[in-house]
Amino acid sequence: MTRRALLLATIAALALVAVLVIGLRQAPETKTSTGGDSHPLDAVTVRAKLGGAPPALAALHRRANDLLPGGDEKLKRELAAVRGHPAIVNVWAAWCGPCIVELPVLQKVSLDYGRRVAFLGVDLKDNRDRAERLLRRIPVTYPSVEDPDGRIFDAYRLVGAPSTIFYDARGRQTFVHQGPYQDRRSFEEDLRRYALRA
Repeated sequence: MTRRALLLATIAALALVAVLVIGLRQAPETKTSTGGDSHPLDAVTVRAKLGGAPPALAALHRRANDLLPGGDEKLKRELAAVRGHPAIVNVWAAWCGPCIVELPVLQKVSLDYGRRVAFLGVDLKDNRDRAERLLRRIPVTYPSVEDPDGRIFDAYRLVGAPSTIFYDARGRQTFVHQGPYQDRRSFEEDLRRYALRA
């Protein structure tokens, strides 16, 4: 690795830690009005798990918890930017109870696979303030594209939220799971089957 590449990787890792530390400081440690426990991320664990990620994936990590405007065109650009890596798109909303139950599963799996797999969220027809509060309570290591009018949701022909869409490294959609993942094991099985092995 050249000195320049090493310097860029170090800067990216430090930026990721800074973003997540800020998010951790903002995350409440007790129950909030939206219900449920908080699930903070430990900055040391994040650095250990995600440090050294390829540049396209590190770019996602630097925007952890961000809500990105732009709808379906923005999602297409984000997926194009990570082509060459498997990708998982999770459609969620702060008004969706099953999404809130599933979010800690996504948090943990994205930490363990974030150096190999691109994770992106789609925030469906949501109130931005509520969505930001939820992400402070259960922070994730990737950004979400806002879908205020449901165009992304409709394009995937989904029947509800949460839903999770899997892509292989060539950018081919390989599977859609509709409904929540309530445990880590079933999510990891689908990830390995439809993203890593596809």
